[in-house]
Amino acid sequence: MNQSIYYNIKKFRKIVTCGFFTSKGGTSKGNFHSLNCSKSNKDNKINVSRNIKIALKNLNIDNKKLKLINQIHSNKTYIINDNNFNKKLYGDGLISKSKNIALGVLTADCAPIFLFDNKKRIICCLHSGWRGTLLNIIKEGIKKIENSKINRKDIIAIVGPCIAFKNYEVDKKFKSKFIKKNIRYSQFFKPKNNTKDLFNLRGLINYQLKRERISNIFNIKKDTYKNNQIFFSHRRMSHQNRSSEGRMINIICLKD
Repeated sequence: MNQSIYYNIKKFRKIVTCGFFTSKGGTSKGNFHSLNCSKSNKDNKINVSRNIKIALKNLNIDNKKLKLINQIHSNKTYIINDNNFNKKLYGDGLISKSKNIALGVLTADCAPIFLFDNKKRIICCLHSGWRGTLLNIIKEGIKKIENSKINRKDIIAIVGPCIAFKNYEVDKKFKSKFIKKNIRYSQFFKPKNNTKDLFNLRGLINYQLKRERISNIFNIKKDTYKNNQIFFSHRRMSHQNRSSEGRMINIICLKD
């Protein structure tokens, strides 16, 4: 396995090609070392473009057109085709039926989520941080997939590496936002002390998937915060009083 691919989903390789990438195997320097795939930070844009090509090549899909989105921590999702591929879009979810198009999201503690049906007809790529999870981007994405005549029982979900429960410290105001949204969300918080709680982002995402009647759920249970040798982590950098570093790329496409 190439060091830049953390997990290539071979189990579903007859349906889709997809992979969650690490921070390794790229060309960027400094805080962006080395497979930074975000062009919205201060990294050298030439290096970022090279890194994206490295990711596509490692999945053997460098013949595909990769669509990324201007992520805004929302629940907005878009269906992508050849007609709107070059349009600048703001949101956090992408859906496509085209075999010529690969979809990607960038993460550095937030959860990347792949959704696809097992009949090789549609793919979805979501970026779900705490805001996207609070707004239930999963529900919005599945609704649009279902509008494409896809049965929910045929949908497979994969939740990639993200910040772990034990390292996601939040204040009481943060917790109250979720409880106000849904009282059942309280089960995904654990008191740490009088002023802080721990938040189970992965647990809540899995709960939301199950609430949407998705039963085929797979998790890559790796902590982006803890594993500093292979993952970028926005929270880890902020705790070290350092400027935000790079972003990992997560890519999915239909098989030819």
